[in-house]
Amino acid sequence: MSERKVLNKYYPPDFDPSKIPRLRLSRDRQYTVRLMAPCNMKCTTCGEYIYKGKKFNARKETVQNEEYLGIKVFRFYIKCPRCLAEITFKTDPENADYIVEHGATRNFQALKLAEEAAAKEAKELEEEEKNNPMKLLENRTQASKQEMELMETLEELKDLNQRHAKVDLNHLLVDKQQQLVDELKRQEEEDEQLVRTYFGKSGNRVKRIIEDDDEPETKKKIVATEPKRENINSLLETSSKAQKLSSASIGILSAKSKSGLVKLKKNEPSISTEQKPISQLTNTVPPSSSNSLSITETKAAPNALSLLGSYSDSDDST
Repeated sequence: MSERKVLNKYYPPDFDPSKIPRLRLSRDRQYTVRLMAPCNMKCTTCGEYIYKGKKFNARKETVQNEEYLGIKVFRFYIKCPRCLAEITFKTDPENADYIVEHGATRNFQALKLAEEAAAKEAKELEEEEKNNPMKLLENRTQASKQEMELMETLEELKDLNQRHAKVDLNHLLVDKQQQLVDELKRQEEEDEQLVRTYFGKSGNRVKRIIEDDDEPETKKKIVATEPKRENINSLLETSSKAQKLSSASIGILSAKSKSGLVKLKKNEPSISTEQKPISQLTNTVPPSSSNSLSITETKAAPNALSLLGSYSDSDDST
């Protein structure tokens, strides 16, 4: 089975290429090619914008009597997609670009025009310096002066940056330590204020635990703030009042027992001084001597009347 796409041709044994007639074609003949628009352009007839890369079926021809270093220049003919007006452009091998000749104007050409103007100016200046040596000397002195000014400004900027960038490490460390001390003081003041708000006056007797950096962590100093002298006096007064009240209550009980909850029989013998009730003994004893009262209570004989007299829940209404 033969191949579908045959690349080799069959030449018979009696083939003679010299017998093939040659076609005489003109040098300015045109070919139909498929190409894309080389740049953004605008049609001068209808104002249609043709973007770069749009595809066209164009006609190509060789430009006669125009070359650049042996490179041929080609011209292309396309039609506007809106009004079918003919647009022509050709290659520019000198600048590696294209030149729009007829039927349209090129867009976004400002940068190219600026570059061309700068190159033209530089070329003119170079030619002028070649022809005029005084102009060359003047331009060189001006360039050297400008360079010296730039160097001076650069040195000033460097000095200014070094002046601002100079840092004193010791000063920074001192400032940092001072900030830490201030922060610790502020925290202590906040703690004191919090203690006062929650505990009030009793906050003076709060114990604080102070850590010592020199000693190990297990050892800590406990500092207790001494209460004020006014608080001590108030505590003493309250204790003395409590003692007086206790002694007064004992006297009241003895008075109640004296009112006669239980009547004594006439035929009973008189109670000796050793067997007197507790109420009579408490009247004879001063209120401050509570210890002696306890001693007499232990020495007195246990009697029913004395037990009834010392009963604190007795009532004299019945």
